[in-house]
Amino acid sequence: MSDGTQGVVGSVVSLWRYPVKSMMGEELNATDVTERGVLGDRAYALVDQADGKVVSAKNPRKWPALFDYRAAFTAPPHASGAIPAVRIVLPDGTMVTSDESNLEQIVSAALGRQVTLQTSPPDQPSLEEYWPEIEGLDHQDTVTDEAIPPGAFFDGAAIHLLTTATMAGLRKAHPEGRFEVRRFRPNIVVESGSPDAEFPENDWIGRTVAIGDQVRFSVTGPCPRCVMTTLAQGDLPSDPGVLRTAAQQNKAHVGVYAKVLAGGVIRRGDAVRLED
Repeated sequence: MSDGTQGVVGSVVSLWRYPVKSMMGEELNATDVTERGVLGDRAYALVDQADGKVVSAKNPRKWPALFDYRAAFTAPPHASGAIPAVRIVLPDGTMVTSDESNLEQIVSAALGRQVTLQTSPPDQPSLEEYWPEIEGLDHQDTVTDEAIPPGAFFDGAAIHLLTTATMAGLRKAHPEGRFEVRRFRPNIVVESGSPDAEFPENDWIGRTVAIGDQVRFSVTGPCPRCVMTTLAQGDLPSDPGVLRTAAQQNKAHVGVYAKVLAGGVIRRGDAVRLED
C-alpha cells in the first residue's frame, strides 16, 4: 500500500466523459469509475443503417460535422441504475433527447445519412478511419476499416489518460498550434509533477496507476492519434500540424490507454500515483 506520497506523479486536473461517441462531451468535477470506465462514457453511439458501422469522426469525409454536435445526460448516471436519456444539441441549435421518438429522424436528416442511436454495439463493431497525408502514419490519404473491441464503443480501451507535461511538450514543438485537451478527448488529465518531462505517460505502460483511495488502472499501451486531433471544434481551428507534431515527437502517440483494475470515485485534485 502507498503511504499517500510514495510514487506520486501528479494530480487530477480535469475529468471528461463523452455520452455519445464522437460528439462533444461533458467536463466533470467527480465521477464514478466502473470496470467499463468512466460512468456513462461512450454509453451511446450512432450506427450507420447502410453499412452497420459505428459513426465516428475518424472519417470526417463521411461525417464532417460530428464535432458540432454536443451530448449530455438529462440526469446524472448512477452505477446502480440504468443509463439515463441523453440530450443532443445539433449544429443549428435544435435540441432533442433520446427518449423522443423522432430523435433518429432529426439526427439522420442533419447528417444526411440514416442512423440509429444505440446503447449496444453491433456483434462485430467496426468504424472507418481516414488517414491524412502525414509522414509517420501507418497509411496515407486512404480510408480503412478498423475493428473496435467487442461489447463497447471504445476505440482501444476503457480509459484514456493524458498529462499536462505532454501537452506542454507538443505546444513547445508547434507553438503556432493550439494544443488543448479538447482535441485529444481524454477521460483523465493529470497535472504532471514533473512538468519538464517529455511524454511521461510512456513510462507508465505496464504499470498500475492509482488515483485517490480506490481506483486502480493497468496502463496497457500508448494512445495512437488520428485525424480527429486536426479537426476544427468550437473556436479551435483545423490544424494538420497538431497530428504532424505528434508523429514527429512521439510516433503519433499522445497519452495512454488503460483498463480498470478497481473502480470507485475519483475527483479533481486527487493524487495520482504509480505502483509496481
